[in-house]
Amino acid sequence: MLRDNLQCRTSLSTPYSRKVGRLDVTKDPRYRIMYRMKVTAIIPDQLVEEVRKASGGKNITDSLIVALREWIEMKRIKELNAKVAKRPLSFHEGYSAGLVRELNRKR
Repeated sequence: MLRDNLQCRTSLSTPYSRKVGRLDVTKDPRYRIMYRMKVTAIIPDQLVEEVRKASGGKNITDSLIVALREWIEMKRIKELNAKVAKRPLSFHEGYSAGLVRELNRKR
């Protein structure tokens, strides 16, 4: 559904300069691909407003960054929960949180 409502055109541009020694790494296309991407997207206004209100970002870009990062975090948590559900955590016999605490305190 999101793909149907979202059309993207990307271009490589970076407004900032980042120098390492005398070398400006932002001129390297690999840096631009890895760290910055300018996106033109057609997103419904109502959805953008909801994201702005929910994320508390200063502007649309900040709001979208917050929303995308949170979405990725939730996705990772769901994947981890699925892994734990398939293979639950188990502890060795004789394991005690108190013993582990004592070991950590001795360090």
